[in-house]
Amino acid sequence: MKFNSTRVRRTIGAIGIVAAAALVVSGCSVTGASTASGEKGSGTGTINALFMKQAGYSEANIDEMITKFEAANPKIKVKPTFVAYEALHDKIVTSAPAGTYDVVHMDVIWPAEFASKGLITNVTKDFPASWKTKMLGGALSSAEYKGQYYGVPWGPSTKLFFFNKTMLAKVGATADDVKTWAGVLTVAKKLKAAGVVKYPLSWSWNQAEALICDYAVMLGSFGGSFTDSSGKLDVNNAAGVEALTWMKKTIDDGLTDPASLTFLEDDTDKSMASGKTAMELNWESTLRDQNDPKISKVVGQIAVSAPPAGPTGLNPGVNGSMALAIPSKSKHQAAAWKFIEFITSEAEQDKYAVSSMTNWKNSYTKTDITKTNPQVFAAAGVAYDSMISRPAVANYNSVSQILQVEIQNALLGKKTPQQAMDDAVKAANAAS
Repeated sequence: MKFNSTRVRRTIGAIGIVAAAALVVSGCSVTGASTASGEKGSGTGTINALFMKQAGYSEANIDEMITKFEAANPKIKVKPTFVAYEALHDKIVTSAPAGTYDVVHMDVIWPAEFASKGLITNVTKDFPASWKTKMLGGALSSAEYKGQYYGVPWGPSTKLFFFNKTMLAKVGATADDVKTWAGVLTVAKKLKAAGVVKYPLSWSWNQAEALICDYAVMLGSFGGSFTDSSGKLDVNNAAGVEALTWMKKTIDDGLTDPASLTFLEDDTDKSMASGKTAMELNWESTLRDQNDPKISKVVGQIAVSAPPAGPTGLNPGVNGSMALAIPSKSKHQAAAWKFIEFITSEAEQDKYAVSSMTNWKNSYTKTDITKTNPQVFAAAGVAYDSMISRPAVANYNSVSQILQVEIQNALLGKKTPQQAMDDAVKAANAAS
């Protein structure tokens, strides 16, 4: 089974000293703006674009977009490069000094780092004012840093809740019964007791960015946030600890598949598609996989909703939106901007709504668009109204790695949830 469409939020293994050395040699500061600016160029020529393999848009989708763009702009050629998400961040950082790429695919967690280090171009002056009202707010944040735009949103995204309605029906449960996390646990216990499935829940709890995304959903549902008003990590408070305690208890109660501690999003996707999982959190393209008879045994059995609500009544999804940015050393910025304008346009995004959701508010009112993926459009439309963001800090990767280790320490029973969160906050704030 091949699952290459789900967005995998893994933390990148930092290359630290190597990346920093490359930036210094090239005359680009690792703490401020670059010392040499890019060039607008003639608006023609060949541009190099770096994309993520696991995005909702498939490589075939992007190739089609490029073909159409080149037909409309015969003086511009686009040369795409596709890399796995776990390689994307470091590829952008290490290629920045040489201006290797003219367009890069950027995750919502990176603008603070890339902009503060001068790795990407401030495009605020080119950003039409109308876009700020016509695009979804959650999408806009993926390209924004300190009130300035450093790219163009390209697909809002959040984790949604997927459940096997056929399995639920066997214990008399419906979609109404899993609208809250308390309800999810009740249904999970019934499924396990009835022998419908050994482990009703699976999660992406490997020591990776996927774990932070799942924790973010739970943190938000318990009324918490990652940072305090000063921007310091603050997950060792009541909400942060309660969310982690809830997660650990699902393992102790035998409701969560213990293999979840090794799972990334593709793994939970496969588990549900094989009929081993009744409920999971995952990205929007998951439903497409579950309904693909080539890779799924549960075609037509899976339903999707916004994340269930926690004890606070809140049910935010994690902001997993992405954007396209122009590296500051690019010598073809005018041509790069033309390409970005084209593939992020409402017309182009509407054509691929089965693969990825669109940035544009208007698209959610078009029945000819929403009917292509009605369940996901309905769930995502609700989820995008309320999303929790991961910490917008320049050293995000370091903070994320600290959190991953400590959350797993709690899930593995090596530390209590309170101790794990105390240690995470202490280490992250010392590193900031």
